[in-house]
Amino acid sequence: MTAKRKQLKLATTLIAPRAASGGWRHPGAEAYAKEPISYYAELARKAEDGKLDYLFQPDQYRVSATTDREFQHNVNVWPEPVTLLTAMAAFTKRIGLAATISTTYNEPYHVARMMATLDHLSGGRASWNIVQSIGELEAPNFKNDHRPKQEERDTHSAAFVDVVKELWDSWEDDAIIADKEAGIFADPGKIHIVGHESKWFSVKGPLNVARPTQGYPVLIQAGQSDSFKERAAQNADVIFTMLNDLTQARQFYKDVKQRLPKYGRTSEELLIMPGLHLHVGTTMEEAREKQQYLTELERFDTRLDRISFMLGIEITEQMLDGPLPVAHEGLVTAKYKRNKELADRQGWTTVRQLHRHLEEIGGHLTLIGTPVQIADRLEEWLVNEGADGFTYIPNILPSGLDDLVDLVIPELQNRGLFRKAYEHTTLRGNLGLSRPRNRYVKAD
Repeated sequence: MTAKRKQLKLATTLIAPRAASGGWRHPGAEAYAKEPISYYAELARKAEDGKLDYLFQPDQYRVSATTDREFQHNVNVWPEPVTLLTAMAAFTKRIGLAATISTTYNEPYHVARMMATLDHLSGGRASWNIVQSIGELEAPNFKNDHRPKQEERDTHSAAFVDVVKELWDSWEDDAIIADKEAGIFADPGKIHIVGHESKWFSVKGPLNVARPTQGYPVLIQAGQSDSFKERAAQNADVIFTMLNDLTQARQFYKDVKQRLPKYGRTSEELLIMPGLHLHVGTTMEEAREKQQYLTELERFDTRLDRISFMLGIEITEQMLDGPLPVAHEGLVTAKYKRNKELADRQGWTTVRQLHRHLEEIGGHLTLIGTPVQIADRLEEWLVNEGADGFTYIPNILPSGLDDLVDLVIPELQNRGLFRKAYEHTTLRGNLGLSRPRNRYVKAD
């Protein structure tokens, strides 16, 4: 008997970042979804036709504009993820639904019940992309005297997630009996008080939603720092990160995976799925022409949020031609430290110079070529343990999703690198992830 060949995991976003900064003028882009239900349902069905693992909806709690020029030229409206994906659950059957929710500007009880409800309504297809709101650009939209400081957000987020998981566990799987004749709805011995009291949270519990279908929705976390790797190795199911060099990706992959045994986990229990951009054509020349045309439409001078994301720190318009900030304790992101070290080596002194270079090399892995050429690269990353799969970020929608599903995926399927049919009904099942045990139930 031959061993089954390892297959890629693939997700796609329902937001196209480059479409927001001028790409919305592209003939293949939907500038503004005036009928959002039909628009997003079409995208979701297309992704499910391609047998993708899940829909991934990024989010932030602010518009990406601070000036009239940015409001004038950039797209700054998008649907709230949990509401959108709950609607999409009705239009799909197997594809997963991953919503981004920040631990900084929410409460554990709210997140626990929203995600548990999404998991029940979708039949076990929910996923939570756990983020912290880095920087302070979102802060003016919230009262902040009780929010964690920047240096506290890792600790705060870890505690937040643990409280959410404990709330999910507060009802055991068989707690609800619903015996009409006996008049017994639930077994009190299988319902648990959380009783959490700490610096940030006061949560009595139990939750008022039954334990999620999957036990826990799939937990996605994003980052690259050493401390992040340790947290992800302990708690995450999927890592979303920015890697565009195979050598560095292999080092990251090996580093994360070798941390798993100390937490009683195997390599298969944590999937690494970096971001991916594609420019696909029937020839390399056509693919490059598509890339160039999109680039000509973009206005990076009006996208301070994109510049901030690529550098790893918050950037204002006044900083663009100013000196690069020193990577001191207040600027602790691993991404910015790496970028500042690169700038120092190259002699770049301004934010604009560093950003121009990062745009040229791209943040996420960017592949340009025919379906065969792109499949070659994706296979290379999978076989050489640079990634378990990818989170596809279309440059524009809906045509960018069409390129993946209609052109690239058939080539991957022909090579046996990607499924032709879903094998399970839950997202955990399709990702090959086990169902978490309830902390209140003793192991057999």
